[in-house]
Amino acid sequence: MTDSGNTLSSSLWSTLNRRGGLALLFASAVAIGSLMAPSVSFAEDKKAIKVGIISGEDEDVWRVVVAQAAEKGLAIETVVFNDYTQPNEALERGEIDANAFQHQPYLDNQIKTQGYHIVRVGYTGVWPIGLYSKKYKAVADLPEGAVIGVPNDPSNEGRALRVLQHEGVIKLRDGTGILATTADIAENAKKVVIKELDAGIVGRSVEDLDAAVVNTDWALKSGLTPENRIAQEPIADNPYRNFIAVKVGNENKAWVKTLVASYQNEAVKAEFDKVYKGTGLSAY
Repeated sequence: MTDSGNTLSSSLWSTLNRRGGLALLFASAVAIGSLMAPSVSFAEDKKAIKVGIISGEDEDVWRVVVAQAAEKGLAIETVVFNDYTQPNEALERGEIDANAFQHQPYLDNQIKTQGYHIVRVGYTGVWPIGLYSKKYKAVADLPEGAVIGVPNDPSNEGRALRVLQHEGVIKLRDGTGILATTADIAENAKKVVIKELDAGIVGRSVEDLDAAVVNTDWALKSGLTPENRIAQEPIADNPYRNFIAVKVGNENKAWVKTLVASYQNEAVKAEFDKVYKGTGLSAY
């Protein structure tokens, strides 16, 4: 009985020792693994990202950006959208990591109306919005009652109305900000009719209008030329510079700095100038 008890005790002690040793070994491995793990999170250490852009000429520019980023160890996949509403929604949902298509007044309005958590991280370019016509050669030639198209999204409509005010076509109420609407028109001496259309449609509707204020990228897509442009917004102190944007909280991540640097360089500027032929200007 005594011998059997001693044998059982020895066996039990041996088992406990083995288990204790394994537990200690596991704990040591976890501790070592923790020491060896990088201090940055996965999001900070991204090596591949998705960037939302608008279809068209910008695709050519971003091919150069992709090549520049690859040299810096960052793989970029561009996700192409066909309108202005989708890229911010996709960014907010985490379907893409960044986007590059908008100016601050547009983002401010999107944040106000949609509650997005998006922030600017690096400027790209500015495209001065213009008043185009295929029927008249000068603003002064516009007849009384002329029908003028403008983009219908809040930031670009305000921008378009400010162009018309700058050209003396209308006058906005004093104190009207950059998000002006047709309700803010205080004077309309020529009794022009303002027709609000989607930004992607207004340029293609010039044939049916007397004139239209069109974003430069959509003007190019619509086949409009500088010869069709009868007025343009001032460039000095322009608040409508476009930029790269990311989710709030990512703005200081290493991959974001690499992304911005991959855009803001001479190789991309050269392609930008080639593609936009002076209708857009680098803005960094």
